[in-house]
Amino acid sequence: MAELREHKVKRLAMRSMRRGIKEMDLILSSFADHHLAGMDDATLDLYDAMLNEIDHDLYQWVTMQVETPAPYGALMGRVQAHIAEHGPAPAG
Repeated sequence: MAELREHKVKRLAMRSMRRGIKEMDLILSSFADHHLAGMDDATLDLYDAMLNEIDHDLYQWVTMQVETPAPYGALMGRVQAHIAEHGPAPAG
């Protein structure tokens, strides 16, 4: 049985908040709050896959210490643009 879109968005939002590194909690939860609901299904699937990556790697990609692997390049660019505009902490 396929996961309902609304359940997937909620699950991904929760996974964005519950990372292993506090910085990634702040960065990804802020990004998720602003962008998950507007993502198409393919981008949600890509974001889901990206959340399976190691936090240390994600942090290096977000901070541009290491080049983001091709599958996640555009999505990580969106995360980086979000952080540049809104900062890492969730709004509110």
